[in-house]
Amino acid sequence: MSTIMSESTVQIFFYALMLLLAFGFNSGVAEAGMKCIEKERQALLMFKQGLVDDCGYLSSWGSDEGRKDCCKWSGVQCSNRTGHVIMLNLKYKVDPVCPNRPLRGNINSSLLELQHLHYLDLSVNDFLGNPIPEFIGSFTKLRFLDLSLANFSGRIPYQLGNLTNLQSLNLGYNSLYVSKFGWLSHLNKLTQLDLDFVDLSEASDWLQVITSLASLRDLYLASSTLPSINRPSLSSMNSSTSLALLDLSSCGLSNSAYHWLFKISSNLLALDLNSNQLAGPIPDYAFSNMTALQHLNLSLNQISAISKSFGNMCGLKTLHLFYNNLTGQLPELFLNLSGCSKNSLEILKLGGNKLTGSLPDITEFSSLQELHLFDNKLDGSFPEKFRKPSPLVILNLDGNQLWGSLPDLSVFPFLTRLDVSDSRLNGTVSEGLGRLSKLEFLDLFGNSLEGMITESHVSNLSKLKYMDFSFNSLALNFSFGWFPPFQLEYIGLLNCKLGPHFPKWLQSQKNYYFLDISDTEISDAVPSWFWDLSPNLYYLNLSHNHLEGTVLDLSLNYAGYPGIDLSSNDFEGPVPPVPGNVTSLNLSNNKFSGPISSLCSISGEYFSYLDVSDNLLSGELPDCLLRWQALAVLNLANNNFSGNFLNFVGSACPLESFNVRNNSFVGEIPPSLKKCNELKIIDAGDNKFSGTIPAWIGDTLPKLAILSLRSNQFHGSIPRNLCQLSKIQLLDFSLNSISGAIPKCINNLTEMVEKASSNSTITHIYVYYRSATLDGFVSKYDDVAVIVWKGTDQQYKKTLGLVKSIDLSSNKLHGEIPEEITSLGGLISLNLSRNALTGPIASKIGQLNLLDSLDLSNNQLTGEIPESLSLLNYLGVLDLSNNNLSGKIPSSNKLQGFDASAYAGNLELCGSPLPVKCPEDEPAQSPAITMQHSEDGIVSTGFYVSVALGFIVGFWGFVSSLLLNRSWRRAYWQFLDHTKERLCTNTVPNAAKRQR
Repeated sequence: MSTIMSESTVQIFFYALMLLLAFGFNSGVAEAGMKCIEKERQALLMFKQGLVDDCGYLSSWGSDEGRKDCCKWSGVQCSNRTGHVIMLNLKYKVDPVCPNRPLRGNINSSLLELQHLHYLDLSVNDFLGNPIPEFIGSFTKLRFLDLSLANFSGRIPYQLGNLTNLQSLNLGYNSLYVSKFGWLSHLNKLTQLDLDFVDLSEASDWLQVITSLASLRDLYLASSTLPSINRPSLSSMNSSTSLALLDLSSCGLSNSAYHWLFKISSNLLALDLNSNQLAGPIPDYAFSNMTALQHLNLSLNQISAISKSFGNMCGLKTLHLFYNNLTGQLPELFLNLSGCSKNSLEILKLGGNKLTGSLPDITEFSSLQELHLFDNKLDGSFPEKFRKPSPLVILNLDGNQLWGSLPDLSVFPFLTRLDVSDSRLNGTVSEGLGRLSKLEFLDLFGNSLEGMITESHVSNLSKLKYMDFSFNSLALNFSFGWFPPFQLEYIGLLNCKLGPHFPKWLQSQKNYYFLDISDTEISDAVPSWFWDLSPNLYYLNLSHNHLEGTVLDLSLNYAGYPGIDLSSNDFEGPVPPVPGNVTSLNLSNNKFSGPISSLCSISGEYFSYLDVSDNLLSGELPDCLLRWQALAVLNLANNNFSGNFLNFVGSACPLESFNVRNNSFVGEIPPSLKKCNELKIIDAGDNKFSGTIPAWIGDTLPKLAILSLRSNQFHGSIPRNLCQLSKIQLLDFSLNSISGAIPKCINNLTEMVEKASSNSTITHIYVYYRSATLDGFVSKYDDVAVIVWKGTDQQYKKTLGLVKSIDLSSNKLHGEIPEEITSLGGLISLNLSRNALTGPIASKIGQLNLLDSLDLSNNQLTGEIPESLSLLNYLGVLDLSNNNLSGKIPSSNKLQGFDASAYAGNLELCGSPLPVKCPEDEPAQSPAITMQHSEDGIVSTGFYVSVALGFIVGFWGFVSSLLLNRSWRRAYWQFLDHTKERLCTNTVPNAAKRQR
């Protein structure tokens, strides 16, 4: 619905105001003696009986003596002349005491007694999907009827055509439809009509009827379903002379709508076409007839270029084109607007497009007050100089690629909001910034600006409330005793340089609700005055500094539902008390010690994030954790907590990250985690958990991405149910006593099959709230996991989502490595070492072509190394040592590039880089001995003479001994007889076997 208020809207509000004033006057008259008419009072009581009033809005409607006068009832107004009820206003208004509980029920026909009604408003209630009662058409004196947002459904009754005095009709935001529009043509006095969300697809006459209403000025058809309009029907259509405001947003209109929009009215002042299907360049004729147009909204379409005719709209004040497909150079677009509209245009919204180029000299547009260019692709710079002063109030260039310094903007003395965040601005900030005395909002977040921000930059900015210099290389250089003239509400200085001393100027700031001075090079003790924090504070971030000392009681210093981050400092002492309504708390990487019982003050209603990892905390967990039913992130890693872990979750469990790594917890993994079907992370490594790996992990945790049970006391086999973890990307069961075989269904881990990952991080979204009305701000928490990588513990955070790893090392697994594991093509690391695995290495292991680390050492693997292993081009770590592998190491630059230790302990393995040569690699022998002399002279005639003499002497020495010694001769012949018998005994059966 358009935000522009037309003259007729003003008239309606004026009329309603007069009625309200009359109501106040009439109440006084009633007190003087005017009573409501009895039958009308009874009719209202009967109407009340059909309603459910949970919050007592109609508590003043009664029949006892003190409440008999219905003219004094809430929402009722009577005529001071006749006593008849002329107004019934039961519109639901948000009640923080009883939120979201409007009236609901049925509309009793007893209301027919109120025949003098001028004003009937039943909007924003719940009438249970019932149709609009036809008898409402009998209130012929009605001038104002509002049934919007009241859960009506069905056909709009044609009896409403009897309300000929009606000036305003609002039926929007229900589930209604119209088959024919003829009844509407009787409402000649109608000036405002709201049919938002009404289905008009069967009302082919809607356009003719609408344009025939002589008094109609404001028409709202947002999100209505319109019938198609063919060109022949346009020839009989008259142009409306009265229509000034037309809202056709979200109606599914395509480019064909330009033809009838061209004819609908030349007197239009405001036209809203946002969220349709208008595509491509806007044709020149489309708006050329709308010479009076002041406000045009074409946002959220697919428009690629605007017409030059826009420059000829001499009365155009606002032009909204954000989130389209506008391309080309920004200066060219401004050139198309440089007709007479250059002098009238006040608000120009071009954000969310694909415009490129530099920022032109916008001071040429003499009336321009707001320029929104956020989320484009501007890749130039600011003009070297703006030519003349400008009335500009808002300049939003957020999310572009502008470069260069932030120039002197003193030509914009009325500027209240300057946003150049998330660009590529470099260089320095001009001291001319200090002359923008009306500036309230200043956002330089996420650039590459450098240099000093001194007192001269900000001393005159007395109205400044929002200041964000985060993610720049700016240093705030204020003198120690200087106090700024402003009272900031938002202070964002992340990654700037404030230190080494704690900034004294913060002591003067009393109204801030957001303070982020993280990573600002402060190495100092926090002064005691700081802990007397602003009473409006709902977000505090002091992380990644070197702040020292103890943290004082924080429980009384926060408003709303705050978030607190004190991580990565040198705070020590006990965990401080915090506000009971805190939503996020990060105390990680400090020196806090002792138990965490002080956190029991947290009510847990909106408490979604707790990180106390990397401290010196100890003891058992307090029972108050059972109250934290909204917790999404729990990180207790790297402390010395002990005891059994609590079954802390209730019937509903929003927990997404469960990290208790490196503590001394005992017992089983908490079975209550099976209710946490949003879990993405379970890291229980380096504890003393025992028992078997729970099978329910695979059955009830479909989103689990990280499962680490490393270095515990688990036994038993790996449950086949874990193969259902289709999202798992890191599986670590190393250093346990797990036995059995690796499940063959491991190829069902489909996330490891995929070679690409959609996100580099595993992120959890949480919300911290500014007030009890729950106007929340979204933040995020990136998970951390420790992975054994190339022999050392590596911590992954920003790239955790890209890591895909299986580590089953140091267990008692046996059996063969399943061939199915080779289908996990996304694996980066595979470690099956120090088990009792047997059989060959899977022949298709080369399919794991992203593998960077492979460790199969210290098993009982046999067979040859598969040739496919040489295909692993990314392999950086390989260890096959201490197995029973045999044969030759396949030849490739990759496999020969590893140290020999990668293959050591395989006694039958040969080939480079091992020193053992394979038989086929030995040099070939000479096939025959010839009488020729060798090159080195070893084989000679003397050599052969010596061989012959040796044979003769040896042979005749043996024979002569047999001839001369009888006992030797007898023993020799017995030996020959024995040998003959053995040969016959073995040879004959073997021959028989061969014959059979």
